[in-house]
Amino acid sequence: MEITNISVIGGGTMGNGIAHIFALKGYKVSLIETSQELANKAIKIISSNLDRQVKKGTISEELKIETLGNIDLIIGVSQISSLTDLVIEAIYENKAAKKNIFNEINKIVKDDSIFASNTSSISITELSKNIRPERFIGMHFMNPVPVMKLIEIIRGYSTSDETFDVIKQLALKIEKTPVEVFDFPGFVSNRILMPMINEAIFTLMEGVASAEAIDTVMKLGMNHPMGPLALADFIGLDVCLSIMEVLFTGFNDSKYRPCPLLKKMVNANKLGRKTSEGFYKY
Repeated sequence: MEITNISVIGGGTMGNGIAHIFALKGYKVSLIETSQELANKAIKIISSNLDRQVKKGTISEELKIETLGNIDLIIGVSQISSLTDLVIEAIYENKAAKKNIFNEINKIVKDDSIFASNTSSISITELSKNIRPERFIGMHFMNPVPVMKLIEIIRGYSTSDETFDVIKQLALKIEKTPVEVFDFPGFVSNRILMPMINEAIFTLMEGVASAEAIDTVMKLGMNHPMGPLALADFIGLDVCLSIMEVLFTGFNDSKYRPCPLLKKMVNANKLGRKTSEGFYKY
């Protein structure tokens, strides 16, 4: 199967990045949002990020214009093209919301379309239940999408080899590095990363060291490019909490218990960069 037309559902941080990279590589992309305002915001961000690439000399002004021309803005998932070859869902981490979207578009798009979720932790097997499970897969991009090379390609219980092979080859065509992962809570990246971040928050809560000190130890002692608390702010503390809750529920193991300080900060809407305050002020 050849992928030519791609629909990306959600134009937030991940969705606009996914649309950006596919359009840059010449694919026709429908970017689907719930309102014209959100769609306009997404395309403005993509244009700004392309401008940054032009200034760095990594792409030409002509390629920028061509890339933007490859993106169509669509309002409402009910308006998705029935001819789309690949649907990539990139909304917030909520299983019910994701399933509702896939159920709706399953009635519209052609039978051989592939469904993919950019979920960072929710079970692909659960999402695909009764929704073309053999043609359902996880495509977990890393943030920022135009920069980061990795895509975790997650097989659900019933994902076919053909579906996996098509998505793997697609990832290579957009110059990403695909890694095969099987369907367990948190997959690989967040099963390892989030408990580290959670432990850093416990370390702060227990007064072992300041946020700056914890991050400095991990940057200079472990050669991490960003400390775990600064990274949590970048990801969003609400997202971190959501993933920890998926791990805690999925494994039923106390080692994945979300730190009380993380819960408290999310309840206080101190979510990191997106609210201008988390472990640091922005």
